[in-house]
Amino acid sequence: MEKRELLYEGKAKRVYATADPDLVIVDYKDDATAFNGLKKGQIQNKGALNNKISSYFFELLAVKGIASHYVRCLSAREMLVKKLEILKVEVVVRNIAAGSLAKRLGLEEDTSLRRPVLELYYKDDELQDPMINEYHLYALEIATEEQVRHLAATALEINEILTVALQERQIVLVDFKLEFGLFHGSLLLGDEISPDTCRFWDAATREKLDKDRFRRDLGGVEEAYEEILRRLTGGN
Repeated sequence: MEKRELLYEGKAKRVYATADPDLVIVDYKDDATAFNGLKKGQIQNKGALNNKISSYFFELLAVKGIASHYVRCLSAREMLVKKLEILKVEVVVRNIAAGSLAKRLGLEEDTSLRRPVLELYYKDDELQDPMINEYHLYALEIATEEQVRHLAATALEINEILTVALQERQIVLVDFKLEFGLFHGSLLLGDEISPDTCRFWDAATREKLDKDRFRRDLGGVEEAYEEILRRLTGGN
């Protein structure tokens, strides 16, 4: 698939046009950011690792009936995806208190929640992605009631699928962020599923295996991403 002009460059990815107006190429970068871009750096081989990890998860979800933008992996850092009209909302599912949830509710980190918590955030860097609810989505005409029901149901279904799959690999799915977009009227899962967008902990030691190692200056960031890929695929 021929890569054409650059359409968009974000914090972690570049998006390129192709000869097919319905398809684009996502090129994963090694750049890392945290705290809404206030902290910046690079993680060696992050782009290649996240491309492989995201490809694995998209393929797993496809088998389980979850439709996404993913078409196929093209190279070490690139995947071919459907061109979505991304909704300006981030959907976060939390299973264990960590990060901002622990701070907001005064919970000790690693407090298990009785049931998953679903949160919505307005996707706007300048506003630092504030938390919203479904009524904001209706008022801002970001999504319809039917679409919001679909977002919530799909996010919780993905949570169940990933939780079970990761348990088999001795990984705890603490929380994760999803994005969705429209493709010819159909609402599809987009963006990525990786240690950049999920909190993964080792089931036995509770060692962090995700971008929190970068956020908190814990070191061993690349090694943590490599460990996730190794457990998922055997390193292939």
